[in-house]
Amino acid sequence: MKNPNPATQARSRRRRTTLLNAAVDLLAEGGFAAVTHRAVAQRAHLPLAATTYYFTSRDQLLAEAFAQLVETELTTTATWITRHGLTGLPEILTTDADRTRQLGLWELYVHAGRDPVLQQIARRWTDGCTRLIAQALDLPDTDPRARLLYTTLSTLWLELVVEQRPAEHARALLTHALENLLPPR
Repeated sequence: MKNPNPATQARSRRRRTTLLNAAVDLLAEGGFAAVTHRAVAQRAHLPLAATTYYFTSRDQLLAEAFAQLVETELTTTATWITRHGLTGLPEILTTDADRTRQLGLWELYVHAGRDPVLQQIARRWTDGCTRLIAQALDLPDTDPRARLLYTTLSTLWLELVVEQRPAEHARALLTHALENLLPPR
């Protein structure tokens, strides 16, 4: 049996990554319907056959794109909390100006209710954010206060992205929630 050529393996990983990044970009720009094998291949400047080689179905492509978006969101949230603490959390609602990316992410989140594979990815997002908040509050991951704060944050974020409500109202509500959940100084 021949050993795989390292250069070929590296090229293969680059092509797959390029395709996945193209799918993430399309998802962020145009939502669920924008991600097709043909559109991804065009965006990646690769032949259509490459998408079906690396991703056997559109569902697999969407799931991996969603997983990548979720990991990015978790990293962004962790970085934000590290830099600003929970008291700075209301500002996260207005500093992330990438509304189209958020729309794509939330669209897949809602679609996950009909797709068990996406549902597992959505749970990773919720559980990951709840865990980050619990750690910042020095609480166990299962403490309901961490989940309540995350639910408040995500609902306000969803309202901002979908309904484009005034950001100052969302910040005021999140500040109120924080004041009631954080221990007094």
